[in-house]
Amino acid sequence: MSNVPQQGRNTRSFLARGALLAAVLPAFAIVLSACSTATPATDSVVTTFIVVRHAEKATDDAKDPSLSDLGLQRAKRLAVRLDREPLVAAYATGFRRTRQTAQPTADAHRIAITAYDAPLPAAAFASQLRAAHERGSVLVVGHSNTVPDIVAALSGTPVEAMTEQQFDRLYRVSIGGDGNATLVEERY
Repeated sequence: MSNVPQQGRNTRSFLARGALLAAVLPAFAIVLSACSTATPATDSVVTTFIVVRHAEKATDDAKDPSLSDLGLQRAKRLAVRLDREPLVAAYATGFRRTRQTAQPTADAHRIAITAYDAPLPAAAFASQLRAAHERGSVLVVGHSNTVPDIVAALSGTPVEAMTEQQFDRLYRVSIGGDGNATLVEERY
């Protein structure tokens, strides 16, 4: 056997590998650039409103009940669920059950709970929230008769009414830099 044919095969193999590298390297560079820490595009999520109803209430006070043991457990689960969320604010009405629902999460994030007026029209409250929070995540704890309207006002999407037995709904309204909102309903 002569060395010339073997040398030709090695040259072709080397050229084929070079062509493959030339094709793969640009794609690899694109993937790496997607992992960079550059400023997000204008349509990416910049603010997220997490809206929940207060947890299960006790029967200790007809006008302003506190949370039951089950409700306290749910409030702790909410804090665990939102542990990695970049919360910048927490809102609750003046009732004990809403404050107690928000408290474990607020404590975990070292933020104060801001009281809001439960009878305030949802559209007005949503407008205040959007104006006050241009970045980060915001927890809002309301009531079965206010949460759907608040979520609808924030998202621009109709939201089904809640029953008195529904305590596990978590609504995530994400607002992009372009002002468009997306709504995701979860359970916790």
